[in-house]
Amino acid sequence: MELLQPHLGNIRIPTQNNKVYKDECVYSFDNPETETGLYVSLTNFMGLGKDFVEKHFHKTGQAVYLHLRRLKEEVSSPPQGDGPEKKITRLAIGVEGGFTDETAKKFKYTDIYNVVVLPSFTNILWPNADLPEIVRQSAQAILDLPSASKLAELEALSGTWDGETRAVSKHAKNLPQLDNGVKIPPSGWKCEKCDKTENLWLNLTDGSILCGRKFFDGSGGNNHAIEHYAATKRPLAVKLGTITKEGKGDVFSYEEDEMVEDPQLVQHLAHWGISMRNMEKTEKSMLELELELNRKSSEWAAMQESGGALKPIYGPGYTGMVNMGNSCYLNSVMQMVFRVPGFVDKYYHCCEAIFNECGGDPAEDFNVQMAKLGFGLLSGKYSVPPPSGSPVDEDSPGICPQMFKTIIGRGHPEFSTKKQQDVQEFILHLLTLLERNTLNKGNPGDCFKFKVEERYQCGSSKKVKYLERSELILSLMIPMQAAVNKEEVAAYEARKAEAEAGGKPLGSDSLVRPKIKFFSCIESFTDPEIISNFYSTAIEKNVSAKKTTRLATFPDFILIQLKKFMLREDWVPIKLDVSIEMPDVLDLTSLRGGGLQPEEELLPESETSPPVPAMDEAVLNQLTDMGFPAEACKRAVFFTQNTGLENATQWLMEHITDANIADPFVPPGTERALPVDQDSVDTIVAMGFTPEQAVKALKATDNNVERAMDWIFSHPDDLEAPGSPAQPEFNDGDGKYKLIGFISHMGTSSMVGHYVVHLLKDGQWVIFNDSKVAISENPPKDLGYMYLYERL
Repeated sequence: MELLQPHLGNIRIPTQNNKVYKDECVYSFDNPETETGLYVSLTNFMGLGKDFVEKHFHKTGQAVYLHLRRLKEEVSSPPQGDGPEKKITRLAIGVEGGFTDETAKKFKYTDIYNVVVLPSFTNILWPNADLPEIVRQSAQAILDLPSASKLAELEALSGTWDGETRAVSKHAKNLPQLDNGVKIPPSGWKCEKCDKTENLWLNLTDGSILCGRKFFDGSGGNNHAIEHYAATKRPLAVKLGTITKEGKGDVFSYEEDEMVEDPQLVQHLAHWGISMRNMEKTEKSMLELELELNRKSSEWAAMQESGGALKPIYGPGYTGMVNMGNSCYLNSVMQMVFRVPGFVDKYYHCCEAIFNECGGDPAEDFNVQMAKLGFGLLSGKYSVPPPSGSPVDEDSPGICPQMFKTIIGRGHPEFSTKKQQDVQEFILHLLTLLERNTLNKGNPGDCFKFKVEERYQCGSSKKVKYLERSELILSLMIPMQAAVNKEEVAAYEARKAEAEAGGKPLGSDSLVRPKIKFFSCIESFTDPEIISNFYSTAIEKNVSAKKTTRLATFPDFILIQLKKFMLREDWVPIKLDVSIEMPDVLDLTSLRGGGLQPEEELLPESETSPPVPAMDEAVLNQLTDMGFPAEACKRAVFFTQNTGLENATQWLMEHITDANIADPFVPPGTERALPVDQDSVDTIVAMGFTPEQAVKALKATDNNVERAMDWIFSHPDDLEAPGSPAQPEFNDGDGKYKLIGFISHMGTSSMVGHYVVHLLKDGQWVIFNDSKVAISENPPKDLGYMYLYERL
């Protein structure tokens, strides 16, 4: 105990206002289950692995730590025999493969605690009545208080139910309910328009019971509930069979087009004679159905390569990542970006320097957490073969990047939740944070940046205009009309319709997907587009113009997104189930733009302000009321030439996934060479910057205020440099590439399902399916969603 005396003045007792990092090391993925355990400082409550605790002691002088060690032991369970197939539980949050099952292994844990004094690593068993009171109180508080990671997770989940955020419906508070004498019996439900007895929805306004939508495999209903809404506009319905005694149930708002919360559900059901005390959940929720449909899909087996026994692989670069609540989108993206040398060089080879530079809380430092993730994935420390005698398919535990997920999602309405997300949106979010946090120290995300060239030719004067914009992902539409097996697909669809009519839907093994060559997607990108209301500065009026799009630069690594997610005509989000013939070696040279040609004449700069286009305000208001971004609505009304709501809506459905759909709308032909919006300048100046700095930043970021602010913070030297405005820098080179990775999505919606990533490493394909890492036998290159190509 004498060893503690010199350090008692530095020991503190944590309170609710302190963050206690007791789940994991702030610099590594060591945790209490790691062989060397976790050391929590009794001064600043930082959790540290064995590799970092001595460094922390020498840097801070903090000498007293609570050592946490957790022993894990498998609990034997009775053999399953030839019983029923593994049952998928209702929620698949934070689990491998996107699903849970009731036959998963069970474990028991034994916790061992010691007070440790550095530098000698002297152990004092806890609990111990002989310890000084300040030490006992500090250690006990560390054990009693919730961890910082738990608090961050609870904050992110605030307002959610079962990990899925559901907004309160705007119709719930004042929902009209008819006094039509209808009373709903406790059982024996049947659709009022057909003989369906499952997937039934009770309209909360009029008490009608109707079947739901038909699913892609032929199951589900006959669409009578949504047809009823189309005829009556009565918005809320609850799925019968999902209602619980606690007052929960699947409530859908047809007008808001999403699952919602109804805080008055108990009262609304009581109106129809339904007592919550007597309700039992008897039918699958919509989430359960989605999970089950995913499991039925043949793409699930193909993308996970579940047809055979995959050989696990271990060592540096082969570390898996735990699924932390629908985080497979994050896992897949981070595995892919750390396939790029720039990320390896910055966040793995230089991670020691990043750790040393950290002057604050490392758990709150973006670069520290990126370096921690790089070391965790690439070092091999957390990817070791299972102990001798373990099953050959025993999973390596991998790493659980909870601190990284917390810091990258903080403040974001989507990435801070446990909801599934779209990998394309997450990549853009990640690259934005990289630009904001790397300053002038080299942004590895620049390797993806390229310049797009847009050429407009006035149909009247034949003069041209060139515009350029910066992109990070090459997003390509999928031309379904270009399928090379249309006859086989048509025959399959006929067989499917016949089977469904007979009540025996075809199995997924008989599926015939449309097959499309990748260069058909490229052609859809380069095909000329006719702009019917282009403002020509040559004749100072609107004319038709031809627009062509090319690449002005070729990046070192190019990300290609196949736009599989879209809206169906009935506003239901769907995913195109297609097979795209993706080449291993890709030549994009034909996409290179050439800029102004000798025989071309540029459209003149207008000396007068172009006329403001007239837009139907009623249609604009209707579109924004539907939830579309205001700038997207302006585009829709403009490009459909004020021809009404139906055409504008159709345009939005076709273009809603465009990268610039929500950017400030500038009518084609009215752009200036280096446009600077004065309101944007004033906004930045109001934040304390000079007008010159604001103009320079806006010119470098296509007049986008948010990006301009990020640019200012990441280019301080450029702001002080004399001369012309700085422009974004683009790496450029040959347009020939090789495929080195792709991310696949399983499921019918980007909001539910599962992502896996295949990477080409050391000459062989490897599948990363959360914490499962194995040699890939049949990489499904034709079923991917996001592809990564490296310049040859």
